[in-house]
Amino acid sequence: MSTDQLVYLVFGVVILIALILDLGFLSKKNAIITMKQALSQTFFWVMLALAFFVFMWIEEGQKLGFEYLSGYLMEWSLSIDNIFVFILIFNAFKVKEKHIPRVLLIGILAAILFRVIFITVGVALVAKFAWVLYIFGVFLVYTGYKMFKAGEEDNFDPHQSKIYFFLKKFLPIGSTDGDGKFVIRDHNNKPLYTSLFVVVVLLAAIDIVFALDSIPAVMGISRSSLVIYTSNIFAILGLRSLFFLLRGAVNQFEHLQQGIAIVLVFIGIKMLGEHYINMYIDKNTQVLISLMVIIFCITGSIFYSIFTNKKKVAKGNSQAAP
Repeated sequence: MSTDQLVYLVFGVVILIALILDLGFLSKKNAIITMKQALSQTFFWVMLALAFFVFMWIEEGQKLGFEYLSGYLMEWSLSIDNIFVFILIFNAFKVKEKHIPRVLLIGILAAILFRVIFITVGVALVAKFAWVLYIFGVFLVYTGYKMFKAGEEDNFDPHQSKIYFFLKKFLPIGSTDGDGKFVIRDHNNKPLYTSLFVVVVLLAAIDIVFALDSIPAVMGISRSSLVIYTSNIFAILGLRSLFFLLRGAVNQFEHLQQGIAIVLVFIGIKMLGEHYINMYIDKNTQVLISLMVIIFCITGSIFYSIFTNKKKVAKGNSQAAP
């Protein structure tokens, strides 16, 4: 058995056991997840991902280990942006608290399936047509620029999305949640798709859109399919607990999007100039630089968001004072 095969085997076993524990035994039907549970589950997934980083370093070496860590941090930060859109969808369709964990679970499992498909296709395209990387690079620079310039008026409205209009055009959509069901029967005994069904479809569709950013981004960090698969899936598996942890703080990280945008532009430029960069900077150093840029931009945007929010609160309190 090769080293890569061993790592894949360990990854598969770890993910299977973790899914059984976190998404199986710990996910009772209609259970409401508390902040304490969300924090412990988020800690569990992050520690598991970091433990796998140590394992990758031991088995595959420093370069692939740091590539995995960089890819995971990139995907994890994009997942936070993803969560904010999830929150908009749940709020727009007024999903009851008891139904959110199960709907998220289905959405996350669908996301894993789509990511595996997209990664497989992306890796195959790059292996056959190396120039595809330049297209990915241009796309990342453009996406990062648009994300950096986006304002509040560009917020996603689930009821105005093309996916929602498409579903309404071809399927009978009801306004009820069907008490947790996805399909119910109307008074004529015909199938009626509930709002929960619409939410699941929207979650899956949104993740496909985010995958178009995240997969080229991680390919700009590493060409290893092992790194791309593992970093993506570890980040996605932590989405559910992260959702419950962050939904109360959706307005606390208003500058995170700009931090992510800078990282996307950086990786896009790195992909476009890879030939010339390789002439002056060795691969190990490039990986470390990418890791430092990701950490600096993401943590910097989070702290800056917290700082500006405190200033706003202090200013509001001073204006309210007589």
